[in-house]
Amino acid sequence: MASAFPLFFIFFLLITTAFSLSVALKIPKLGLVRESTHGKFLISQSNLNEISSSGYKFYNYSQTIDHFNYRPESYDIFQQRYAINDKYWGGAKNNSPIFVYTGDEASLESVIRSAGFLVDNAPHFQALLVVIEHRYYGESNPFGSRKQAYQNTSTLGYFSSTQALADYAQLITELKKNLSANNCPVIAMGGSYGGMLASWFRLKYPHIVIGAFASSAPILYFDDITPENGYLSIVTKDFQETSKSCYRTIRESWFEIDKFGLEINGLSVLSQIFHTCRPLNNTPELKDALASIYSAAAQYDDPTTQPVNLLCSGIDGAFDEATILERVFTGITPWNGKKQCFDIDVYNIDDSASETAIGWYWQVESFTSCKPSGIPPSYMIFALKYTKILDSNKFFKINTHLKFLIQTCSEMVMPIGCDSNDTMFQAQPFNIYNYTMDCQKKWGVTPRPHWMTTEFGGHNIKSVLRNFGSNIIFSNGLRDPYSSGGVLCNISDTIVAIYTTQGSHCLDILPATPADPEWLIAQRNEEVKIIERWIAEYKANIIA
Repeated sequence: MASAFPLFFIFFLLITTAFSLSVALKIPKLGLVRESTHGKFLISQSNLNEISSSGYKFYNYSQTIDHFNYRPESYDIFQQRYAINDKYWGGAKNNSPIFVYTGDEASLESVIRSAGFLVDNAPHFQALLVVIEHRYYGESNPFGSRKQAYQNTSTLGYFSSTQALADYAQLITELKKNLSANNCPVIAMGGSYGGMLASWFRLKYPHIVIGAFASSAPILYFDDITPENGYLSIVTKDFQETSKSCYRTIRESWFEIDKFGLEINGLSVLSQIFHTCRPLNNTPELKDALASIYSAAAQYDDPTTQPVNLLCSGIDGAFDEATILERVFTGITPWNGKKQCFDIDVYNIDDSASETAIGWYWQVESFTSCKPSGIPPSYMIFALKYTKILDSNKFFKINTHLKFLIQTCSEMVMPIGCDSNDTMFQAQPFNIYNYTMDCQKKWGVTPRPHWMTTEFGGHNIKSVLRNFGSNIIFSNGLRDPYSSGGVLCNISDTIVAIYTTQGSHCLDILPATPADPEWLIAQRNEEVKIIERWIAEYKANIIA
């Protein structure tokens, strides 16, 4: 039965206008959370009970709307959510540590559910756990509501990573004061975008956090630091290493789809081959959907469920006389879940889509140009994390993923593209002009493609951070396509890179399970030992 298979719920957003040959494919967004169709979280009542029973209590903090100006409106406030778990805390008198998750493009509930490293290690460290919700995500909406926060570029102008970091600095300072915990060391932790924020938080606010654990944080995927084809080259490598015949089938399938697209009734035939829930309007929407599945499978190639292997097993195991496209359809069948058809519309963003998706593409425009199609891209939701097929009637849908769409068009421009011969996708180099036009048309904002390296650095990172940085763990799994933009070499004795060849996106910061392989357990143990050393050195300095 299809419901027995893991499902990749997609998060792949691309912008489309008709009758243009310019394309820009969005890869899976950064993030820990698992998503359902249309980018809405699936959280069961048992999940919510688990969050409550784990010891987290939810609070609101009256946060400053604008930390960097002194206009009258800059002093306005909004309610920012955060959660505290003091179940294992040794207390302020013992200078016990505080672990802070630097909230990313997800709701507070989703981060708590996903970032298991904090809870798993809290007893060992006797740590206080604090999770802060990123402004404009979840329920932390400036101006009182999502509708008000998103009404125009003026209200969205406070939506940035620098404002978010200042939020965390202000909230942590006030919290420590209220808890009489001024001597308690704070360690920032995060995965993906949250990991980027954690590392930047340590660099920008070293007087507030003594260290940072940054899991799967592609802080080098800006400007020309990382080759634009880095992401999709790793997707390709993952498939090649799993099955060369599967890789060849996928690479050849784009031509087959294009060939049908030129034939009379070709779209009708493609609709039948792929059992689409409605007739195809064009070939790009089919190719977008397939590219979404392949990239998400690679990004979240969990060693226990092995989604790339699952997909390739279907492609390679099709009946002997199967055509290339029939093999592809056999491979993606598990992704249909309970549906008896392939739902192309799951990739379209509309008013019912989640806030995180929209929010992210305001701030972190990460277009990849390897779109396997010929017209401008349409908005598609790309899978972040597979999960078992769930009965939607039994789950709460947390609407947090449209916001992801807005973050990508302002500050964090990740120039992801590919050439014709180095990936299994059709070629399309990154085009900053088309990218900018898309953002201006959709949001009325012009991206600042070089701002992130101006604000946080990245060029010559070894020589720069060796001189003034310290106490950062950059962890990566090399099967994660985003690892191409990560820090993979030690910068100094205290800014270290830890990676595993079999790891996937954010795997080490997710909850530990009995099925975890030895290499993952070893990776987490190494991270724990480094954090132990930071805390020991901090306490020794206090005594001195």
